[in-house]
Amino acid sequence: MNGPEEEPPPARPAPAGHVPVRARLRELVTELADRRDGARSGPGGKATDAQHAKGKLTARERVDLLFDEGTFTEVEAFRRHRVTGFGMEHRKPDTDGVLTGWGLVHGRTVFTYAHDFRIFGGALGEAHAEKIHKLMDLAEAAGAPVVGLCDGAGARIQEGVTALAGYGGIFRRNVRNSGVLPQISVILGPCAGGAAYSPALTDFVFAVRGIAQMFITGPDVVQAVTGEVVSMEVLGGADTHATVTGVAGFVHDDEESCLEDVRFLLSMLPSNNRELPPHVPSSDPADRRTEALLDLVPADPGRSYDMREVIREIADDAEIFEVHELWAVNVVCALVRLDGHVTGVVANQPASLAGVLDIHASEKAARFVQTCDAFNIPLITLVDVPGFLPGTDQEHGGIIRHGSKLLYAYCDATVPRVQLILRKAYGGAYIVMDSRSIGTDLSLAWPTNEIAVMGADGAANVIFRREIAASADPDATRAQLVKDYRNELMHPYYAAERGLVDDVIDPAETRRRLIGALAMLRSKYAPVPSRKHGNQPQ
Repeated sequence: MNGPEEEPPPARPAPAGHVPVRARLRELVTELADRRDGARSGPGGKATDAQHAKGKLTARERVDLLFDEGTFTEVEAFRRHRVTGFGMEHRKPDTDGVLTGWGLVHGRTVFTYAHDFRIFGGALGEAHAEKIHKLMDLAEAAGAPVVGLCDGAGARIQEGVTALAGYGGIFRRNVRNSGVLPQISVILGPCAGGAAYSPALTDFVFAVRGIAQMFITGPDVVQAVTGEVVSMEVLGGADTHATVTGVAGFVHDDEESCLEDVRFLLSMLPSNNRELPPHVPSSDPADRRTEALLDLVPADPGRSYDMREVIREIADDAEIFEVHELWAVNVVCALVRLDGHVTGVVANQPASLAGVLDIHASEKAARFVQTCDAFNIPLITLVDVPGFLPGTDQEHGGIIRHGSKLLYAYCDATVPRVQLILRKAYGGAYIVMDSRSIGTDLSLAWPTNEIAVMGADGAANVIFRREIAASADPDATRAQLVKDYRNELMHPYYAAERGLVDDVIDPAETRRRLIGALAMLRSKYAPVPSRKHGNQPQ
């Protein structure tokens, strides 16, 4: 039998000034939202208008363009500096002038830091640097690419040596993750002094005309020390670094197209060195015949043509993504897809300097080979090279040292490698362009190939100098000896007969044969000696 129901004890009266937990939490959430909105809006409309007046987007507008819509997650939005003095104690904006976080690019995780020029001119201080350090450490732990959106005025003078130490931490992480994570720098404003070294340590550098500025010492210092008067654009603008210095691999007219190409490049790179590049199913048949190559490449070795047209004919849907398009143009370095698989192409460019190798071309190709090898991108080398560029400028500039960089890069590469000789392949340049003797996996050649120590004319003049001089008709004798030399030592099958070329192929079969070779090599295993690292030429 149930007893009488007990009445609940009376509620204790709330202390004076007490706010219910749920109501207090709502207040805190509202405060959080207000604080976050303040951090997102930055220093205000005036600073934003000033940024736009320079033809530049804000850091957040850039981040929105880089990532898939709505996927960016910010970290340390409320970070502030701790400096007292120099008036800094009254200026402590959220973010401390840099946005850090991650998001998705084509559905894959990517990390970024973006300097906010509206806050302290994007200058780097201790807190600013520590945010970037943490971002880079997170990227390393997650195994994902890092994109730096650079628009900062260098080290924050008010913070002295701690700002310089902050740069050192960035450089150390750049080097530690080199060849491990894809690192991309996008120059969207000033990047001067020590700040310029971080982009130089990354894998790819993009720059936008009219707003990008990279130099170690600015125009004022140059004028004070040397007396030379030079503008920022000429000293370190986007075109200067794209055509003269080779620092920038890509140059664009506006930020929108630049960041769209950054997204495209990321779609062709693996997230880290433990993965393969993303494969995309292709509607371009793998066995498509490349009949157009018969007309694109003249049989006469003395006539020029545009090697980029050859690459387009071979690639899926004629799409190529050229690196350093405007620098060292006598060699072409490009990323393409073959049957949906990302492939790096290194090719001599007969339309420029007849495709010779020189100092800059060697450096450009070597860097590209190393980058592809680091990120598991197979390599195809298209050869049409008359040799190294002769001259005192090249010799005194160190062509031996610089040319050996390309030789070293190929010899050190462990990814699948296929060489295709289209026409000329003379002298040391033939060896350097990934020949069988330095480890290419397969060497193919067209029937138009000429592989020799040098051209027939030069060879005949050296070998038969006395016979020609003693002849009653030197010109006729020279012509006959050149013909004999070419027929004996430079015919299309000479190298194949000695095992230095694996097959001589029909140019119309080029795409099919290259795709088949790379498919066979996809599981290639290439053990390397135990060592800390090689001592590559500098």
